[in-house]
Amino acid sequence: MKNLAEEWTRRLLVDAGVREGMRVLDIGCGGGNVTFLAAELVGARGHVVGLDRDAAPLEAGRQRARELGVTHVDFVCADLGSPLEGHGPFDAVIGRRVLMYQPDAVACLTRLAAVLAPGGLIVLQEHDATAMPVCQPELPLHRQVSGWMWETVAREGADLRMGLHLAPALEKAGFTVERVRAEATVLTPTQSHPIGHILRAMRGRIVEKGVATEEELALDTIDARLAEELRTAHGTCLWEMVFGAWARKAG
Repeated sequence: MKNLAEEWTRRLLVDAGVREGMRVLDIGCGGGNVTFLAAELVGARGHVVGLDRDAAPLEAGRQRARELGVTHVDFVCADLGSPLEGHGPFDAVIGRRVLMYQPDAVACLTRLAAVLAPGGLIVLQEHDATAMPVCQPELPLHRQVSGWMWETVAREGADLRMGLHLAPALEKAGFTVERVRAEATVLTPTQSHPIGHILRAMRGRIVEKGVATEEELALDTIDARLAEELRTAHGTCLWEMVFGAWARKAG
């Protein structure tokens, strides 16, 4: 089955204009999933810098680059809450589900504009979690898992409506918005989304925030149980609403 999350992000980057030879900054890169997507698009003549404030996932990204033989990526430890001095200029800044965690999204975007070249591109993917999931028929396990994830994010202080706030924030930071779009992630018995993978990645955060226990999560069987629920119900689920936007810095 296709990974719908990666497919959506790739399409966003391509449509926005991330292309061969560009120098790109991937903010909040974690282990580098989006970083490596961008690296494919810019090719060996381009360069991608993945930036994150946590050192551990950055080292995982470096190890992955070594294993893949990808030499046109670097991983840098830095906090988006501070000026990004010494970085750039970049042709494009990209990020997935990062702005929602910033205490002041407009201030963060203003700092990012400073490392963009004149006319540079910013491409962001964010979510709105307030209306999803929508399931037909009702899928209790899917709803419970979604609740665990988003309640954790809410307790971490994130903006659960960042997708809807994305265009206004870009405009307030001085960017010219070129396109905003939204698309629901649709699950069916034959169309998947990496829910179990995401839940496992969030396990520590979910438990730490008191949203669910290890026993309640039952991660060893979560993939099979989610798939069985969809199959048994012959169900369709609108899992989340994904927003994408791209904008330009003044030339």
